[in-house]
Amino acid sequence: MSVLSSAPVGGGPGVAEWVLNIGVGSDYDRIDLSDHAGEVAAELGLRGPGVAMFTAVDLSRRQRCISGGVAVDATVGISHPTWAAGTPATDPPAVGGTINLVVQLPVGLDPGAAVNAVITATEAKAQALAARGVPGTGTATDAVTLVWPAESSAERFAGPRSQWGTSIAQAVYQAVWAGAEPRG
Repeated sequence: MSVLSSAPVGGGPGVAEWVLNIGVGSDYDRIDLSDHAGEVAAELGLRGPGVAMFTAVDLSRRQRCISGGVAVDATVGISHPTWAAGTPATDPPAVGGTINLVVQLPVGLDPGAAVNAVITATEAKAQALAARGVPGTGTATDAVTLVWPAESSAERFAGPRSQWGTSIAQAVYQAVWAGAEPRG
């Protein structure tokens, strides 16, 4: 499949055989992320190039939402939300928590549409957080991975008012909104 990702392992544009969202402890401090991802992939019998994201969110809390043929899997950790443009001068920078998104499309995307799809997903994530009253646009370690069939015709548009962008936005919003539900 073709991918565009901000993940710490396998990020950027490319081709991937697998995508992992690896659960780690809240005290995780490894910096050899590629090695760790390789170890997990090998344990699972995965071969070839892949993408790996990491999260301390309990993976059983993963949210899956589908809209118009677009499937989104989200793990939503918002213990330390932050604003993209920074926090007020009186607040220390927030670090921690992770929102990881895997967005699966049934159609191809040309390079510009793929970048626009990442923007659309990020805007929908921020909108869902705002709807839940979360004081921030995400967290300092959020990642998004888009995947689509490598051998498919490329759509030119993925903004929020395009056919595929609308589906991306709706699925991401629903997944993040569900994942950000207050826990008692």
